[in-house]
Amino acid sequence: MKTYGTIGFPLTHSFSKQYFTEKIEREGIPASAYYSFPLKSIDEFPEFLKNDPTLAGLAVTIPYKEQVLKYVTCLSEEVKQIGAANCIKVRGNVLTAYNTDIIGFEKSFAKNLKPHHKRALVLGTGGASKAVQYVLKKLGIEFLVVSRNAPDADNFIEYQEITPAIMKAYHLIVNATPLGMSPAEDTCPDLPYHLITADHYLFDLVYKPPKTLFLQKGEQQGATVVNGFEMLILQAEENWIRWNED
Repeated sequence: MKTYGTIGFPLTHSFSKQYFTEKIEREGIPASAYYSFPLKSIDEFPEFLKNDPTLAGLAVTIPYKEQVLKYVTCLSEEVKQIGAANCIKVRGNVLTAYNTDIIGFEKSFAKNLKPHHKRALVLGTGGASKAVQYVLKKLGIEFLVVSRNAPDADNFIEYQEITPAIMKAYHLIVNATPLGMSPAEDTCPDLPYHLITADHYLFDLVYKPPKTLFLQKGEQQGATVVNGFEMLILQAEENWIRWNED
């Protein structure tokens, strides 16, 4: 028997259990099951591991993509650079951390890039944001990280510091915060949405609801808008590969 699952808290937003359960049934994968494991604290992780010797792989979601690293044995090169993981392969006492968010984000995000998309605003500073930043660096896209309480660093700003000049120069906006995620559909990042134009491209890592308030406001201004669902599917399949490779 092989057991797989998602750790995070809360897991009301997680699609993984349904997705992988259907995959296991559809593809006739023998002796396999997928569960949600809502851990109220990452401190519960070591005890949780002891309770299931059949565990073969874990997806890691909010808020543990960074915190989980202190418990793993090996880090992939990408995880070492990013400082966050969303995938753990379990082989007995050996836990190997990977970041497949970067694969899903790059493949989904890059489809709609245009020549004038040279600068990005990345909203949020957590594990998902770090994956986005990694991909933007790889693509040669300059970016600013936006947060409510920005550290004193060159490429960090706070929301109130977003000027008309910044909005005119930064045509890519990536929401890597949970704002707008069900059940908080009435929330969105605090942006000057009236300054968004048809030249802008808004990408939201949130996938539920399919069109967040952030994307709705961008679409109303004529921007290209994409949600995180395709990214989610892509990273899920990459997780499955890693969980089951030797």
